[in-house]
Amino acid sequence: MTNHRIQGLVAATHTPFHADGSLNLSVVEKQAAHLQNTGVSHAFIGGTTGECSSLMLEERRALAVRWFEVTRDSALKVIVHVGSNCLADSRILTAQAQELGAVAVSAFAPCYFKPNSVATLVDSMAQIASAAPELPFYYYEIPTMTGIALSPSEFLAQAANRIPNLAGIKFTSSNLMEYQLCRNSHDGGFDIPFGFDEMMLGALALGATGAVGSSFNFAAPIYNRLITAHQRGDLVAARDEQMRSVRTIQKLAARGYMGAAKTVMKMLGVDVGPPRLPTVALDSNQTDALRSELEAMGFFEWVKP
Repeated sequence: MTNHRIQGLVAATHTPFHADGSLNLSVVEKQAAHLQNTGVSHAFIGGTTGECSSLMLEERRALAVRWFEVTRDSALKVIVHVGSNCLADSRILTAQAQELGAVAVSAFAPCYFKPNSVATLVDSMAQIASAAPELPFYYYEIPTMTGIALSPSEFLAQAANRIPNLAGIKFTSSNLMEYQLCRNSHDGGFDIPFGFDEMMLGALALGATGAVGSSFNFAAPIYNRLITAHQRGDLVAARDEQMRSVRTIQKLAARGYMGAAKTVMKMLGVDVGPPRLPTVALDSNQTDALRSELEAMGFFEWVKP
């Protein structure tokens, strides 16, 4: 296992598109600047929020190249998501990430033909990780999207001696019992950044030091205040910030989270375009209603850098 540790906020970034659905890589520079301006330390590119399953392999490769071009001389670090239903594609993306200078890679499990056991999951992740043996590798646990119900703590138990560059798990699950088991696996030797934004305070109470989230794209100041309040022992303030997170995500999820989140990015001056089908964009009436509701609850004040 590696001693890599993620600290602070990692934004799971959107992939920017033109109105016709083609890649709009010119926006990446503005995305990166926005993240740095709002206190985000890492970008997690090409993941679920990045609509990776709606991208062609060459689009994913082009996206990675662009992110490293715009962050080359900046403090923003880049983690590349390389998961795919095709392990050969995952290996191509992993090798590219190492060549480009990523600080880590991460992969969710193939989820059309699913691994039927933890041993098969380990075999699959080992194939991917071995394509970049110098890079920390994070298994991406996200059962709501993959439909895989295998134990992540058992994955760590079996993978520790099989994947030399295994750093830990990007833990996007609400199962805080498993989260604790993962954090305590191998005497706490693995890094387990948390991925459920609306439950971050619970993970902080259990020892989380890093988090990967989609809402960090547009609401990072909320979470930075939450972390600071927790560190100083001010649970009242921390709970208030967590509730702001919950209320924001609730408003977006009610309209289709991906389309609504991309709409909020445009409201904040970073137009990442629409999502790709089968995910749909908000229409003008939905956009107006969302803006009104966000203004009424104070969202645009909450997220000022």
